[in-house]
Amino acid sequence: AACEELKGNRLFRKLLEAVLKTGNRMNDGTFRGGAQAFKLDTLLKLADVKGTDGKTTLLHFVVQEIIRSEGVRAARATRGSENMSSLNSEENLENAPLETEDHFRSLGLQVVSGLGNELEDVKKAAAIDADMLTSTVSKLGGMLLKTKKFLDSEMQRIEENGHFVQTLTHFVEHAENEITWLHSEEKRILSVVKGTTDYFHGNAGKDEGLRLFIIVRDFLYMLDKACKEVRETPRRVPQGPRTKEVQGVTAPSPKRLLFPAILDRRVDSSDDDESPSP
Repeated sequence: AACEELKGNRLFRKLLEAVLKTGNRMNDGTFRGGAQAFKLDTLLKLADVKGTDGKTTLLHFVVQEIIRSEGVRAARATRGSENMSSLNSEENLENAPLETEDHFRSLGLQVVSGLGNELEDVKKAAAIDADMLTSTVSKLGGMLLKTKKFLDSEMQRIEENGHFVQTLTHFVEHAENEITWLHSEEKRILSVVKGTTDYFHGNAGKDEGLRLFIIVRDFLYMLDKACKEVRETPRRVPQGPRTKEVQGVTAPSPKRLLFPAILDRRVDSSDDDESPSP
């Protein structure tokens, strides 16, 4: 369930797309630019990259960008596509009244901050100790072999305990079926998890167990914290015209000042929810 939940979540794919586009903009002109994918470990480093103010992180930037389009999407779903047809693009959103844009941002922030609720099974899977589970199943198999050996040797000599031997034999047969099923399920689940890891990382080449879910769980905690900080940080209200021109030079946006490597282009400009995952 956790694997399907992770691969099928639209918002998670949208976040990955936003991170990929932002990274490519920052690395434009370098050998790292134009990347087609990235390992999910990168998500845990977004909070380490800070802007020129020393406070705003790259994760804050991604959240601030994506909540705009998610707010429009949420508003469309609430009011119906017909009433929202005039707000069908980023360009129209830019020209929307300030209070309307704030409303969209608030809606979008609610959507993004709720991603953790959509990936509950992923968080549960991250709490599983895969090594301990494998070790426990292996120990059960070993104990079963010892029990069978004891039953076939020592217990056969005690004829007066025939009923006990019969009961123990039945128990061993039942336990053997259960442990065989556990081994089969363990292999099946690990195979599905490996397939999910390869889905996001390509052919990883090595079995990382449930580490993928741990990465996503930790990122969800970071995302929730970033959303709270964005919500608590007052947005700068522009005074007068949106841009000022001094001797023909347009004043740079605050976000560009924070992250000069990122040009003035929205990372969430695409509304294609079926775009391939990184």
